[in-house]
Amino acid sequence: MLTIGSHLSSAKGFESMGIDALKIGANTFQFFTRNPQGGRAKDIDISDVEKFSELSKMHGFQKFVAHAPYTLNPCSDNPQTREFALMVFSDDLKRMEFVPHNYYNFHPGSHVGQGIDAGIEMIAELLNLVLTKEQTTTVLLETMSGKGSEIGSKFEELRAIIDRTDLNEKLGVCLDTCHVYSAGYDIVRNFDGVLEEFDCTIGLNRLKAIHLNDSKTEFASHKDRHEQIGKGSIGFEAIVRLVNHKSLKHLPFILETPNDLAGWADEITLLRQNFNT
Repeated sequence: MLTIGSHLSSAKGFESMGIDALKIGANTFQFFTRNPQGGRAKDIDISDVEKFSELSKMHGFQKFVAHAPYTLNPCSDNPQTREFALMVFSDDLKRMEFVPHNYYNFHPGSHVGQGIDAGIEMIAELLNLVLTKEQTTTVLLETMSGKGSEIGSKFEELRAIIDRTDLNEKLGVCLDTCHVYSAGYDIVRNFDGVLEEFDCTIGLNRLKAIHLNDSKTEFASHKDRHEQIGKGSIGFEAIVRLVNHKSLKHLPFILETPNDLAGWADEITLLRQNFNT
């Protein structure tokens, strides 16, 4: 069965997200742990979590993905920004244990001129401070498009972060289709080759989730511009091949396409119709 969902608003809590997921035919979803520009997170409502747990069991929801705010940058040149990243990351991981055994995804960060090696060291330093043996949450490094001084547009950079993290059994990767295509990995003409490179560099066992997006910009543009499924430069045929790939069919697919609930429902229906069970 295809595990697919979209990015939903967490404003009303977990039960509300579960209900919205059911409305669009989803069996997973993604949400921001707090305002994407940062700030204080809502208090956890235990009653809401319990209602969501019941709803999830009743409808067979799969693992969901929580997304860190975009402002989280553990390799900033600003000490206050790095301190904010540490505070948010640590707080989010504690909160994730109210809904255990799910995924927490983050953008590795931008080194803002300090250099890739320095950035990688700072990202690993944060992970070594926040990861614990007891946590059930798997932290996902997201593949990036490579705009500006972003870290994570090359598989080798993610591998370097993993290698420098002590509890790296708690780490996985979320592959964003728009990002990797924009970064120069040709998932349209040579997807098997891209997966082989990923496996050799990082290991397919670490691939835990897919952000399923088309791209408004062309191959290797190093820009982060998501498009609706089938309306961008990746195209519908390539996305259908990806969803049906034997190495990925078991993973959760998260739509981050520019859409509303009705649009995501249409995309989910279309992808399910083209999914080979």
